[in-house]
Amino acid sequence: MTAEAKASKMTSKELKSGSLSSELSEVASFDELKHVSGERIKFKDELLRGIYGVGFERPSHIQQRGIPFLLEGKDTIIQAQSGAGKTGTFCIAALQKVDEKKRGTQVIVLSPTRELADQTFKVMSDLSLYQKITCHKFIGGTKTGDDIQALRNGVQVAVGTPGRIMDLMNRRCLLVSNVNLLILDEADEMLSRGFKDQVKDIFQMLPEGFQVCLCSATMSPEVLELTSYFMVDPRQILVPQEELSLKGIKQFYVDVIEEQNKFMTLCDLYATLTITQCIIYCNTCRKVDELSELMIQNDHAVSSMHGSMSPEERNLVMSNFRSGVSRVLITTDLLARGIDVQQVSLVINYDLPPKDENYLHRIGRSGRFGRKGTAINFVTADDTARVREIEDYFKVVIAELPANITELI
Repeated sequence: MTAEAKASKMTSKELKSGSLSSELSEVASFDELKHVSGERIKFKDELLRGIYGVGFERPSHIQQRGIPFLLEGKDTIIQAQSGAGKTGTFCIAALQKVDEKKRGTQVIVLSPTRELADQTFKVMSDLSLYQKITCHKFIGGTKTGDDIQALRNGVQVAVGTPGRIMDLMNRRCLLVSNVNLLILDEADEMLSRGFKDQVKDIFQMLPEGFQVCLCSATMSPEVLELTSYFMVDPRQILVPQEELSLKGIKQFYVDVIEEQNKFMTLCDLYATLTITQCIIYCNTCRKVDELSELMIQNDHAVSSMHGSMSPEERNLVMSNFRSGVSRVLITTDLLARGIDVQQVSLVINYDLPPKDENYLHRIGRSGRFGRKGTAINFVTADDTARVREIEDYFKVVIAELPANITELI
């Protein structure tokens, strides 16, 4: 049914969180994964080859539950901590569902940023390497003509940002008559900020019977309530708030007392710590530029990225950071959500995030998919209450940075 029909049919209801790990037994491989009915999932041979080819040895807990729910064809809400395998969950399910004999677009994945769309596209492409499935990335800053030509040739899986996807739908270049699955990655961001109207318009253009999947590490009660207007009896994989602490990540604070002490504190850490890669978060684009300039002036090799930079600049920075050419990246919350750079072992909050949810997304850049990581928060006298708020929200203790920090990282 259409989004409008879904809205009229659904009634508001309370959505409760449930434990992700409950009712799960250990699954040794994707070959053993079962449908909701209990019957073993018969993955396409080429897809299984792609799964094992990218290094997925066994399904994570989120994949054990999420993939069967999505293959059941029901609307699904997936919330789990960063690095739990959400992207793999919806990519694998989507590729299993695609009819390779149909050239038209069957799956649309929407992401809030170019960087996240780029990463999702890479995962989708790598997993489908041995399948006859065409994936394409639709993001701003690229030639629309190239996108239109790709659609004429046939795109079965479209990954992109809402603005470019909506533009191509309005031009009637991206035809949606065969679309049966719409995925919103970082759904809370998509439904609570500037994308809300675009997402609504996309929903209203989709055909009857399409399936909806929402994914995020955090889901506010307001966003969950909003889902009642466009999802029908969704399957829910919701992690209780107290389980969102990212226990594999050590969390510390440094009492810098005043703002002007942050830079020297960072230089002291920078000289002391031997790390593989590090992300430093600031709250504004201006602060990113100022800090980057100060670091470079003091002979520290850093790179920087924020939303005010051109797509070409951002692509180059991300490429250098992923490849290890750049070891320290200073950025805004643009890079807080979903981005997986496996070598990142340390996150520094030069500024504490204004939103509780973004604290989780930021520190989740380290310790991806079970790996260990460390988060260090710079705290001024004015930030003391904010630290307590974050501790209360996630039910964690953020300890003062010990003198022997080099032994802990």
